[in-house]
Amino acid sequence: MTSTLTHYIGGKHIDPRGDRRGDIFNPATGEVQKQVAFATIDEIDQAVDTAKAASHEWKNSSIATRTRIMFSFRELVNKHKDDIARLLTMEHGKVFSDAQGEVQRGLEVIEYACGLAELLKGSMSENVSTDVDNYNLRQPVGVVAGITPFNFPAMVPMWMYPMAIACGNTFVLKPSERDPSVTNFCAELFTKAGLPDGVLNVIHGDKVAVDRLLEHKDVGAISFVGSTPIARYIYETGAKHGKRVQALGGAKNHMVVLPDADMDLAADAAVGAGYGSAGERCMAISVLVCVGNAADKLLPKIVERISVMKVGNGLEPASQMGPLITGAHRDKVASYVDAAEKQGAKIVVDGRGLKVAGHEGGFFLGPCLIDHVTPEMSCYTDEIFGPVLSVVRVGTYDDALALIHGHHYGNGTAIFTNDGGAARKFQHDVQIGMVGVNVPIPVPMAYYSFGGWKQSLFGDLHIYGPDGIKFYTRTKNVIARWPDPRFRGVDLGFPQNR
Repeated sequence: MTSTLTHYIGGKHIDPRGDRRGDIFNPATGEVQKQVAFATIDEIDQAVDTAKAASHEWKNSSIATRTRIMFSFRELVNKHKDDIARLLTMEHGKVFSDAQGEVQRGLEVIEYACGLAELLKGSMSENVSTDVDNYNLRQPVGVVAGITPFNFPAMVPMWMYPMAIACGNTFVLKPSERDPSVTNFCAELFTKAGLPDGVLNVIHGDKVAVDRLLEHKDVGAISFVGSTPIARYIYETGAKHGKRVQALGGAKNHMVVLPDADMDLAADAAVGAGYGSAGERCMAISVLVCVGNAADKLLPKIVERISVMKVGNGLEPASQMGPLITGAHRDKVASYVDAAEKQGAKIVVDGRGLKVAGHEGGFFLGPCLIDHVTPEMSCYTDEIFGPVLSVVRVGTYDDALALIHGHHYGNGTAIFTNDGGAARKFQHDVQIGMVGVNVPIPVPMAYYSFGGWKQSLFGDLHIYGPDGIKFYTRTKNVIARWPDPRFRGVDLGFPQNR
């Protein structure tokens, strides 16, 4: 019999009340390794009620207390980062070194949140009028919720709950049901760090859980990372119920390669950013935009690097790329290669027939490289979320820019060139949220903020960093004057500064 992962509410695991379950696969073998309980409406309400009950004490806790707990949590995550990475690889499939990198990037957001004493400062202006001071305060929203995707089960939740909790909020997290064990483990670590029971709660489930969080009257804000159709739904539904919402959606990230680029550097970057984590990254490079004759110089180098790539079980040290998350997703990704071939593109490297010895039941798809792709093909228009790299050939820099601007996503982009003027012009001209110059995956550091433009983001604020502090707090303005005999008496006129 398989074990069942349950919800973590009020600092402890609870026995599930409902009968619905989801399978958690080992993507390298295709076998079900455990199940996860799907929350009932009553269990979701219990999590929110628990968070609400803990909210008063937590929001009134001192900054010193919160800081000590955040530092303790940081130390525990750092101590157990390999344990987290191993759990992550077992359920997601990405190679162990990639999982370690994911945990490290999440840890950097925790470290940023440890600076809450500085981050939560307000501002003050003395004597804005005679003997009148004006100042503002940053106060927590209350109960907030996060809904996170399967591709970064450690890092993306860490973009949310450490920031929100540091700001004085309590949190209800609904992770992906495909690889949820990491989230429970990290919640346990936070409790061990001294976090009061009920401040961080984890529920598991599907659309039932999502919809209940969106409509619940006691949830003040929702953070989401996932596909664009769901991000739009989260944003519209949450806003309709009066909630503050940040919803990060999908991507189609273009990497522009000019003819003067260092082609070895560009090839290394394209392979790493296109096939790392089997392409299951919202910041993966999925389109190479080759200007002029750049493709003729670049593609042989990419093919050479693909030919020596090792695809296998993510826990095997030799593996450079692991399986996809499920068999259904693997088949969907392969269908885009099928469609591209039928639509006239050239399949330069075909990973559809890959079999990994000893793991024949695993959800593996080898790297795929498609040349002569046009903007009308589905492999270009859609977010594939797999190890498929499309090559679009254009004549000029202006053609490359127009191609990027014509796509409905605006998450990330990059340019590879040795021309500083061209690079500077690109970073100024391109209408995309995150830009890399000779850097293929321009994910901001924790003390900046992550977010795209166009249909890659719904809401006004990006995630973590300074925008995260703004999202998880509300600004309260105070104008104060202490009694002074000179200003007593009734004045029916409009207030003026004197």
